[in-house]
Amino acid sequence: MPAEVAVKFRQELSALSGLLGALPPELADVPWRPGGWTRKQIVGHLLDSAANNRQRFVRASTEGRYVGPQYSQDAWVAAHGYARQPWQTLVRWWQTEHEILAAAVDEIDQAVLDAGCVVGEDQPVTLRFLIEDYIDHQKWHFQQLLATPQ
Repeated sequence: MPAEVAVKFRQELSALSGLLGALPPELADVPWRPGGWTRKQIVGHLLDSAANNRQRFVRASTEGRYVGPQYSQDAWVAAHGYARQPWQTLVRWWQTEHEILAAAVDEIDQAVLDAGCVVGEDQPVTLRFLIEDYIDHQKWHFQQLLATPQ
């Protein structure tokens, strides 16, 4: 049975998926603020975050700890060319990547949620914190996705 943190994680992702699916495609290429990323680039950043955090979650849960790098988000967004991807591809990719991530979180044993994790030069945190903070990070960027164009 998944830990409570996994159940909440899946519920939060489901709600975000609905918001993403309802976002008007005509906003995809519009920056969320002047000089900011477009919605495509924000979703791309969220894909990169999912890929990096899946490594962190799985390594911490299987090895009892995680120590690894941060990533250069602007470079990753540029390297993937998210601005040139079709909107619906990015939406489906986000949904698929998060189904995979939720499945991984479902498998994390309650006993390892206190595993120590260090990301880059950040202070040590627990695996539980990384999982919960991941949802907060998604919500933060969803505010940008849903922002009224300026």
